[in-house]
Amino acid sequence: METLQSVEQFHELKGQGKHVFLFTAGWCPDCRFIDPFMPEVEKKFSEFTFVSINRDDFIDLCVELNVYGIPSFIAYSNGEETGRFVSKDRKTQEEIEKFLQAQ
Repeated sequence: METLQSVEQFHELKGQGKHVFLFTAGWCPDCRFIDPFMPEVEKKFSEFTFVSINRDDFIDLCVELNVYGIPSFIAYSNGEETGRFVSKDRKTQEEIEKFLQAQ
């Protein structure tokens, strides 16, 4: 999974191809819960490029996108938001895959 380096990179990436942005933080136990199975999810949904965004490093971007709970996912296709799975709740692999199937 790529790691976001700048807000400019976010805007560039979301405008081209299919991307799923994962909002996370190192201190978040529910974020750590999904770490072990995310490589498998990425492999199953290889049509997407997955990008991790550390909410502590990009808090203004989180506010702009109304992401107040983590872990959260927002999907884009060629600049258009196609879906969001945004909440403060722990997410299972099944829930994440169901979200991605709908994109």
